[in-house]
Amino acid sequence: MPIFQRDQVNIHYEIHGDGFPILLFAPGGMLSAASFWANAEWDPIKTLSPHFKVIAMDQRNAGASSAPVSGDDGWHSYTEDHIALLNHLNVDQAHVLGGCIGGPYCFGVIKAHRERVAAAVLQQSIGCDANRDLFYAMFDSWADAIRDQHPEANDDDWHAFRSNMYDGEFLYNVDRDFVAACTVPMLVLKGSDPYHPESISRELAALAPNATLIEEWKNPEIDGTVEAVISFLQSATPA
Repeated sequence: MPIFQRDQVNIHYEIHGDGFPILLFAPGGMLSAASFWANAEWDPIKTLSPHFKVIAMDQRNAGASSAPVSGDDGWHSYTEDHIALLNHLNVDQAHVLGGCIGGPYCFGVIKAHRERVAAAVLQQSIGCDANRDLFYAMFDSWADAIRDQHPEANDDDWHAFRSNMYDGEFLYNVDRDFVAACTVPMLVLKGSDPYHPESISRELAALAPNATLIEEWKNPEIDGTVEAVISFLQSATPA
């Protein structure tokens, strides 16, 4: 269980396989951790590691990762972790694949360092579509469970942190104009519930100039999704 330490941040990560690297951002909302992939619709750690070097991680204050909490925390805090982990592993360029909250995480890395992302797979990304209360409640549930572990943060800090995460529009950390100008090759696996709105997936695929939408993927072992993801990533892998 490797742990990457940066200041007071401790990030648990795993590496599986060899080849061109792909950084995974697991589903699970604020609890996003590598272990969530085992119970997801498909497990990219298992499926992609025969073809790529798969890097799976626990987000800060989820799984085995930890970090202080402050009112300045937000999407940028997670992006800084992601970039720091890539630097620690001497990864100059990688694919990114994110499920659920991993959609914005992918765009955070793209926004910070476009040149370091070869391609992105966005699996039923979260997004804002008359569902903000759901994300507030999800954040509060996560925060309440770990509040006692963070005496450095007061109620105002937790409220500010939640606002930084979920007061934005569209994907919360990037707007429609950014997506429309983003040339990264993307594969968008459609969402279909209030946390992962179908409308967000469709708009992502329509706005991004190099995006392809996959509508049916919930049985990936038999509906061709796994093969489509592998083929897409292989075709986008730099020579």
